[in-house]
Amino acid sequence: MIILDDEAKTSSKHGCAPENRTIEQLLDSGFILLDKAPGPSSHQISAWARDMMGLEKLGHGGTLDPFATGVLPLLSGKAMRLTGRILTHEKSYLAIFKFGMEIDRATLDEVMGKMTGKVYNVPPEISAVRVQVRTRKISKFEILDVDGKLVLALIECEAGTYVRTMARDLGLFLDTAVELKELRRPSSGAFDLSMSVTMQQLTDAYWLWKNNDDESALRRILHPVESMLDDLPRLVVKDGAAAALSHGAPLNRPGVVSVPEDLSIGSEVLLCTLKGEAVAIAKLSQHSNIIPEMTQGEIAKPHTVLMVEDTYPRSWGK
Repeated sequence: MIILDDEAKTSSKHGCAPENRTIEQLLDSGFILLDKAPGPSSHQISAWARDMMGLEKLGHGGTLDPFATGVLPLLSGKAMRLTGRILTHEKSYLAIFKFGMEIDRATLDEVMGKMTGKVYNVPPEISAVRVQVRTRKISKFEILDVDGKLVLALIECEAGTYVRTMARDLGLFLDTAVELKELRRPSSGAFDLSMSVTMQQLTDAYWLWKNNDDESALRRILHPVESMLDDLPRLVVKDGAAAALSHGAPLNRPGVVSVPEDLSIGSEVLLCTLKGEAVAIAKLSQHSNIIPEMTQGEIAKPHTVLMVEDTYPRSWGK
């Protein structure tokens, strides 16, 4: 990091560190990692959670078929502005395929090898998206176990990959019927099942908070929006700049506290306060290495504002 103002301070009267937010603040801009059960659709799950917690806005990040299970991020309030980012995360799946006949393992390994890399992945007719020819990257497709005609496989792939389509393509390669019997998603991006809770656990935690004034369980389940953005380099801004940015203003040089080194024009950064609060996601208007030489001018332009307006008091009218 390049420190531009080592004397900058943040007010204790406004804002707060993400880990010190109230439950209400986390519900206004946070996320939950759910371990989806088989049966309901992703849309039904998010609607049940939204109604149970009395929220205006709660959506899911990454559709799972009704029969599928595993990691399903639920985003609340302003965090829903990050749905597009969540949807592009790489995914992993555990799939059980049932073959029409027993297949030699070496043959199956060879076919799965042909189905890695950039492959055509046409959505099945039952999917929620328009059926069209497209490609997806399959990073890994390998056998974990074989039991007669049943095969347990691990798949690591680009977002938007249809495993049903992979089952169909396996059958075409091997000239036999292949049915996808079970599907579980152990991870979505950096999030995995160890961080996830069931719908029942979420319901119990919310009940304890509302009825017993015990927020300990819900606090472990609710994550601040900043935890979703750990992959972005952080550019730290002053309180006054945070106030202006929350209204959609660009970031100018006087409002910068520190900036990462060696980032080119157009690089995406997280603008955050000295307390670590996410203000906005922005693209740099200047190469980060020349910013220390500037005294005025635009540094970055936000495209996704995450901070509630007037969290910090306006100072530009003074």
